[in-house]
Amino acid sequence: MARLTGGDGYSRKIKRIGPEAVKQVGAVLFVAGEMVQVDAQISITSGSVSGAGHIPSAPGEAPNNDTGVLANNIETTQRAPLIVEVSSNAPYARHLEYGTSRMGERPYMRPALDKNRTEIKAMITGAVNKAIRSAG
Repeated sequence: MARLTGGDGYSRKIKRIGPEAVKQVGAVLFVAGEMVQVDAQISITSGSVSGAGHIPSAPGEAPNNDTGVLANNIETTQRAPLIVEVSSNAPYARHLEYGTSRMGERPYMRPALDKNRTEIKAMITGAVNKAIRSAG
């Protein structure tokens, strides 16, 4: 699961500016969450073979798609005005992401967040600055 927030300092400032600023920044956070979702889904489904020819991924690599349950259950949810969560509701999602005592991790969510981190920060900063200018 990846959780995107406006950050404590940003959140307080945004809320002081007003509800329109919260709405604008919240919308940017949701778009950022969708970026993470899509990249996580792509990492699972690209180059993999489902069904009889399925080959499990190696530890440290994103899981290879087999049934489609993992990739199809990744969703972006707005938990609060300034909190967006990207998660997979597949029953084994956590086991693949973090591994178990019997299986090495096959991360897909953390790399998707890492890949987008710089762009997400820039998007949030831009939205906050725009909200501050609009309120001024």
